[in-house]
Amino acid sequence: MGKKGKNANVVFYVSVLLTVAFIIWGIFFTESLSAITDIIFDGTIEYFGWVYLGAALFFVLFSVYLLLSKYGHIRLGKKTDKPEFKTISWLAMLFAAGTGVGILFWSVAEPVFHYTSPPTGEGYTEAAANVALKYSFFHWGFHPWAIYTVIGLALAFFQFNKQLPALVSSAFYPLLKDKIHGPIGKTIDILAVFATVFGIATSLGLGAMQVSGGLHSLFNIPNTLAVQITVIVVATILYLISISTGLERGIQYLSNTAMVLSFLIMFLVLVMGPTFTIFKVFFNTMGGYVDDFISMSLNAKPFGDNKWNGSWTLFYWAWWIAWAPFVGLFIARISKGRTIREFVIGVLFVPALGTFVWLSIFGGSALHLIHNLGQKELAQQVISNVDLSMFRFFDYLPASSVLNIIGFAVVIIYYITVADSSTFVLGMLSESGNLNPSNRIKITWGIIQSMVAAVLLLAGGLEVLQTASIAVAFPFAIIMVFMCWSLYKGLKSEVKEDKISEPKEKIS
Repeated sequence: MGKKGKNANVVFYVSVLLTVAFIIWGIFFTESLSAITDIIFDGTIEYFGWVYLGAALFFVLFSVYLLLSKYGHIRLGKKTDKPEFKTISWLAMLFAAGTGVGILFWSVAEPVFHYTSPPTGEGYTEAAANVALKYSFFHWGFHPWAIYTVIGLALAFFQFNKQLPALVSSAFYPLLKDKIHGPIGKTIDILAVFATVFGIATSLGLGAMQVSGGLHSLFNIPNTLAVQITVIVVATILYLISISTGLERGIQYLSNTAMVLSFLIMFLVLVMGPTFTIFKVFFNTMGGYVDDFISMSLNAKPFGDNKWNGSWTLFYWAWWIAWAPFVGLFIARISKGRTIREFVIGVLFVPALGTFVWLSIFGGSALHLIHNLGQKELAQQVISNVDLSMFRFFDYLPASSVLNIIGFAVVIIYYITVADSSTFVLGMLSESGNLNPSNRIKITWGIIQSMVAAVLLLAGGLEVLQTASIAVAFPFAIIMVFMCWSLYKGLKSEVKEDKISEPKEKIS
C-alpha cells in the first residue's frame, strides 16, 4: 500500500513540475513561448491535421455503434445501482463542464466571423450566412460530444464495472494489464493532467476575456489585459471557496443555476429577437449540417491554403481533445448507475441538440440583424473585439440592459463551474483516482491552472491560447484512439464472461 501511495504521487509531482516550468517560461521568456507554440502549431496543422480529422469522425461513429450495439444495455456499475443525480442535474453538470464558457464566448462571434470571412466564397452574402451557421453547428455539434462520450464511457466502465481507480490509465487495462500501475500508466496520467491544465487554461483565458468585456459593457471598466488578469485572480478566490462545498452541493447547484439562467436568456432572445427566422435557421442549418457532415469531417485541404481550417476546425478538435480527460473523468464520476445507451444519448445527442438550439437563437439572430436588417456595424464590432460580441449583440435587442445583466451572470457562473469541476478532476488524477480528492490538492491545482491562463494571456492572448491547446492535445488524440479499442475489448469480455446478463426482451 505504501509503495502504491508513493508511486501515485509521481503523477502529481511530475505534472506540477512540468506546469510550473511552463509558467516560469511564460513569465520570463514570453516571446520565446509565443514563437515555439507558433512553430508547433504550424507543424501540427501542416503534417498531422488529418489525424485530428480522422480521430474525431471515428469517435462519432464509435459512439453511435455503442448506442446501437448489444452492449447498450450494460449498466455502469452493479445491475442494482441507481443514478446518483437526477437526470436534469446530470445533464446540467455535464453541459456546464463540457461547453459552458466556450459556447457563451463564440455563439455570436463565430457565425459572424464565418459570415465576414467564410472558408469558401465571398463574405457578407446569403451563401456566407448559411455556411457560417453550418460550420458553427459542425464545430460545436456531434464531434466534440463524441470525444467526451468515448472517454467518459471508457473511464466510467473501468471505474465502476472493473473496480479500477478513476484514472485515465485505467481505461487501458485490457491492453496493458497491470502495466497501468507502472511507468506507462503514469505517463498516460501525466499527459492527461498536462492536457487538462492547458485545455482548461484556454477556457479560463477566454472566460476572463469575456468577463472583462461584460464589465466594460455594464460598468464601462476598461477592457484591458490588467483587468483580465484581475478577473482570473478574483475568480480563483471564488472557486477555491466553492471547492470546499464538494461535488454534490457546490458544482451541482452552480450547474443547475447556470442552466436555469441559460434557458431564461435563450427564451428572452427567442421572444424579443427574430422568432420565426430563428426557427428557419435551425431547420435550414440542420439540413446543411447533416447533408455535408462527412465532407466537412474529412476536409483536410491537401491543395491550397489550410489556414482557415487550422484556425477553426483543427483548433476546435484539439481544444476538445485537450478538454477530454477533464470532462471525461467528470462525466464518468457523475454517471454511475446509467446504462451505456442512456449515457450515449445523454452525453452525445442531448447536449449537441441543445447547442444547435443555442447557436440558432444567438448566431441566427446576429446574422439576421447584420444580413437581413443591414446592421453591418454589429459585424465590425464583433470582429474588432470578440470579447464583447455577446454584449454588443444584446445592445441591438429590446431590454438590452436586462439581457446584459443575465448574460454576465451566466458567464460568471459557467466560469466558476468549469474551474471548480476541473480542479476536482485534477485532484482525482493526482490522488490515485480518489473520487473525493483532498482540498489541499484541489486548491493547489486551482492556483496553478489560473496561473497558466494568466501566462497564456500575457504571452499573446487568444492566439497563444489556441496554439498551446493544439500543441498539447496531439499526443492525447492518439491515446484516445487506443482507448476506444481497449473499451471495445473490455465490453466484449464483460458480455462473454456473463458478468452482466443480456436481456434480449428489453432491447428497445
